Amino acid sequence: MPYASSHGPGAVPVHVAIIMDGNGRWAKARGLPRAAGHRKGVEAVRRAIEAAKELGIGYLTLYSFSSENWSRPESEVLDLMQLLRFYLRSEIADLHKNGVRVRVIGDRVRLAPDIIKLIDNAEALTRDNRDLTLVVALSYGARQEIAAAARQLAELARQGRLVPADIDERLFADHLQTSDIPDPDLVIRTSGEKRLSNFLLWQSAYAELVFVDTLWPDFTKRDLEDAIQEFRRRERRYGAVSSR
Repeated sequence: MPYASSHGPGAVPVHVAIIMDGNGRWAKARGLPRAAGHRKGVEAVRRAIEAAKELGIGYLTLYSFSSENWSRPESEVLDLMQLLRFYLRSEIADLHKNGVRVRVIGDRVRLAPDIIKLIDNAEALTRDNRDLTLVVALSYGARQEIAAAARQLAELARQGRLVPADIDERLFADHLQTSDIPDPDLVIRTSGEKRLSNFLLWQSAYAELVFVDTLWPDFTKRDLEDAIQEFRRRERRYGAVSSR
């Protein structure tokens, strides 16, 4: 892979995951409808993708819509789905041109058929790109993902194709939707909130967490660079004794 190692001083994280939070508050502070904040957030997505490429990040995962977000007011969900359609129709060609591979994780059952088709087309078109892998967590919930993996393994055991004693962390991870994606080195949450909100719970076991006050629509390359600088200052021990 053309990416720098995520270990050692000055290293660039191979995989950065971002919880994009604050669109609604950004809009409210300006007396605008929440939809305006979501539209402004798309501009921040473009900046984050461009910055990730420039900084040599290999994988960028964006938490765009959680499984819990379905409980938001119907009008807001409809606005978000329309924005998603617009993004998938208008941005994929440029992402492909710039060598970005698109992967979508999450439960697609509740998505409209036309959105599923747009996702399938985006993934197929960009499958062989290698400059950056953009992972979009859409209708995604980590607990739901973990439960689904457990059901798959239980079914294999029921069929006699798997011995329960053989289930270990690696085998379990192979049944997650991220089985072909390295675990995140750095998880960033914007807007000042300090929680993971059901995002990549298994995969983030040893990720460095950085919480920034910037609302997502205002997030820039500088914010990403600052988070990476914080990442570099930390010693990643993975449970071992500190070398300092």
